[in-house]
Amino acid sequence: MSGLLKLDNALRTKVDAFRERVTAEAEDLVASFFPKKLLELDCFLKEPLSNISDLATIHSELNMPVPEPIIISNSHDGLDSTPNSKKRKLEDGETNCPGTKVFIMPNGMLKSNQQLVAMIEKIKPEIRTLMEKCNTVKMWVQLLIPRIEDGNNFGVSIQEETVAELRTVESEAASYLDQISRYYITRAKLVSKVAKYPHVEDYRRTVSEIDEKEYISLRLIVSELRNQYVTLHDMILKNIEKIKRPRNSNADALY
Repeated sequence: MSGLLKLDNALRTKVDAFRERVTAEAEDLVASFFPKKLLELDCFLKEPLSNISDLATIHSELNMPVPEPIIISNSHDGLDSTPNSKKRKLEDGETNCPGTKVFIMPNGMLKSNQQLVAMIEKIKPEIRTLMEKCNTVKMWVQLLIPRIEDGNNFGVSIQEETVAELRTVESEAASYLDQISRYYITRAKLVSKVAKYPHVEDYRRTVSEIDEKEYISLRLIVSELRNQYVTLHDMILKNIEKIKRPRNSNADALY
């Protein structure tokens, strides 16, 4: 029995040390890191890259030449009704315009939109940072929630509201990463269409349109990241006393 007590005391000491470390880190995040980050993101929104008014300047040249049209002459009787031609149509399984089979790009690999790639690579670490820091602060608040009792739970409700807000911010930040992945996938499909149907101008225009849409979305993401830091910083500071001491006596907060 004494051995178990010693083991429990050792584990409790390690848990207490973990809680103290989380508390110190979370309080520093709320007091210093959040204000610093919101100012950094606000400055980023003022940079030239984030304030392009003429969206045509972010268009990326596809470097996909339009091939010369191939004139196919009909057979001597004016009709091409050979069995092989019918078989090809059936195998293609498409409309009368199956497109061009692409074996290799004439000018090498088709590059992504480098301006947007540079912007994405700068924003992705900010999204990941917000998710990680929110997780730390959320853990801190959860560790401060006292055991369940009847009455005097107003402070506990504030803690739960704070945890819910932090969880929402985490979820929204994860959706930003999904949005970036969807952009790359959608653009790749459109560029493949351009390669297969090089004479169709609408596909080329759609690539430019989706690049413009992604630029606007990226700027909104940065704005949302900044706003989330502002909101969390303001919400936690306004309720810091109730978050730290949800009841008159918080001595029984976990143990």
